[in-house]
Amino acid sequence: MDKTVLRRDQRWLQEELDRCVRFWLDNGIDRVHGGVYTCLDREGKVFSTDKSVWMQGRCGWTFAHLCRLYGAREEWLEASRTCIDFLEDHCVNRAAGGRLYFTVTGEGLPLRQRRYCFSEAFYAMANAEYYGITGEREMLERARRAYDLYWDLNHGMPDPVNIPPKTEPETRRGRSFGIPMIILNVNGVMQRVDPERLELYRSQAAQSVEEIFRYHVHPELKCVLENVGPEGQARLYYTDGRVVNPGHDIECVWFLLDHARRTGDRELVGKAAQIFDWAIERGWDRQYGGLLYFVDCLGRPPEAYEHDMKLWWPHDEILISSLMLYRDTGEEKYLDWFETTLDYCKEHFSDPEYGEWYGYLRRDGLPTQPPCKGSTFKGPFHLPRMLSICDKLIDEILG
Repeated sequence: MDKTVLRRDQRWLQEELDRCVRFWLDNGIDRVHGGVYTCLDREGKVFSTDKSVWMQGRCGWTFAHLCRLYGAREEWLEASRTCIDFLEDHCVNRAAGGRLYFTVTGEGLPLRQRRYCFSEAFYAMANAEYYGITGEREMLERARRAYDLYWDLNHGMPDPVNIPPKTEPETRRGRSFGIPMIILNVNGVMQRVDPERLELYRSQAAQSVEEIFRYHVHPELKCVLENVGPEGQARLYYTDGRVVNPGHDIECVWFLLDHARRTGDRELVGKAAQIFDWAIERGWDRQYGGLLYFVDCLGRPPEAYEHDMKLWWPHDEILISSLMLYRDTGEEKYLDWFETTLDYCKEHFSDPEYGEWYGYLRRDGLPTQPPCKGSTFKGPFHLPRMLSICDKLIDEILG
C-alpha cells in the first residue's frame, strides 16, 4: 500500500464530492413544487419534469447521510427534507395500502405504479436517515411502516395494487436477486437508527443473507444469478435465467461486508470476496476497460440491448467494495482493482467542467449523445454515496 497514492485519491474523491453535491443543489432541487428533478443534461438543464419516486427517496437519504458523515448543514437538511416532504405529500398511494408510485409529474400528480416495491425501500431509508439526524419521531414511524411493508410484500403478503406479474405464475415463478439485496441495505440503516427493534432487524438481515446464498449464489457456475426458480434452481434454457449483472453482484458485496462487520462473521467476508472475484472476472472489459452492464453466465448473447454499455453506478460499487475488501482482507489485489477502476472513472465518467458524472457510456467509453447527468434512474445517490464512503474508508485504512 502506497499511502501517498491513497491520500492523493482521497483528495480527488473529496473534490468530486463537492462538485457532485453542488451540481444537484444548484440544478436539481425544485424550489417551486419541492422534491428533486433528476432528468438533467450535461450542464444541469432539466430535460424532463417528470419525477422519479425512487430518486426522491434516494436524494432524501443522500443528504441526510452526508449530514451524518460530515456534520449537519442547513442546505443539506433542506434538500433532504424537501424530498421527504414531496414523497409524503404526493407519492404515497394511500388507496393501495400505502404503496408508493414509481413516477409522478413535476407538481406531484401520479403517473405510474409498478409491481415491484423499491420505492417503499428508498422511502424507508430516507425517513430513517433523516430521523437519525433530527430525532423527529414521525420520520421513524414512517420508516418502520414502509420497511415492514417492503418486507411483507416480498414474503407472502398480497399486493394491494394487484398488478399482474411479468410472467404467468402458473407457467413460471421465481425469485429476483434485488429483493433480499435491497432489504439488506435498508436493514443496515434501520439497525443503526432504531435500536428498539434491533432483534427484529438482526433476524431479518440474517434471513436475507441466507436467501442470497441459498437461492442466487451458484458456485457451480461461478456467478450470482439475477433470476432463479422458487427454490433457487438455475434455469439456463432462456435468456433471463442466465443473466448476470456484475455491478449488482459487486454492490451486494459491500452490503454483505457491512453485515459481516456488524455480526463479526469472518466467514462471510470470504464469501463476499468470492462474489467480487467472480463478478469482476466476468464483467471487466479487457478490450476497452470498464465493467459491462450484463453478461450471460454461459457466454451466450445477452438479450438486453444495453448489455455492453458502461454505466456509472457499477463502477461506484467496485470502488466501495474493493476498498472494503482491502480493509477486511488486506489483499493487495483489491487495492489494485480500486486504482484501476478509479483511473477508468477519472478518464471516462468524470466531468470537471460541469460536475457530476456522465451516466451512460458506450462500450468504448465515450458518453452516449447527447450526454446526460441524470435520468429516471440516475440522481444524487450512487455517486455521492460512493465518494463519501470511500473518503471515510481511506481514513479508516490509513488510521
